[in-house]
Amino acid sequence: MKPYAIVLADDHALFRQGVRRIIEEWHDIQVIGEASDGLELLEILKQSIPDLVIVDISMPNLRGLEAAREIKSQYPQVKILLLSMHKKKDFLQQGLEAGVDGYIVKEDADTQLLEAIQAIRAGQKFFSPRLSTSLANLVCGKGQTDPLTKREKEIVKLLAEGKSSPEIGELLYISVHTVRRHRDNVMRKLKLKSLADLVRYALDQHYL
Repeated sequence: MKPYAIVLADDHALFRQGVRRIIEEWHDIQVIGEASDGLELLEILKQSIPDLVIVDISMPNLRGLEAAREIKSQYPQVKILLLSMHKKKDFLQQGLEAGVDGYIVKEDADTQLLEAIQAIRAGQKFFSPRLSTSLANLVCGKGQTDPLTKREKEIVKLLAEGKSSPEIGELLYISVHTVRRHRDNVMRKLKLKSLADLVRYALDQHYL
């Protein structure tokens, strides 16, 4: 049977090596690539499509969350497991909005990583037990009245100020493609038809 293919993305080589050692305890799981930042990760995926990407949230050049959004947009069949030192609800919420399939706190990786991989491989979601309270709050809808993500709000504000997609990309250190994808997502979420509608929404929400 074909091994379950995984790509690792973390800017700390020693941590990647530790994760690889844990994974390779299983004979039917194979690490087919490693990346030190989000841009390198996307380049790897152009060559080889894995079953699962394990990605750190905090990476240079392109953050893990941005990379996750790009992956889900371009390769929706690829599963994503986030690894992070962060336990805050905001990061978990952004991960859920990006469509990730799991979220593990790094300090639990040695005990929970294989369990998370097997759960995701079986079509389930997996989140560190340490995040249970934050996850319950989000599922219940607490603190989630605005349909837009933080990044989408930033882009709506800049669009309403008259900035072009290339200008927004430069200001936020993201690609023009990512800007346009966020804009399209906003228009779909809010059921807006034009830029004028978007500007009116920004004014109504006091983004300007």
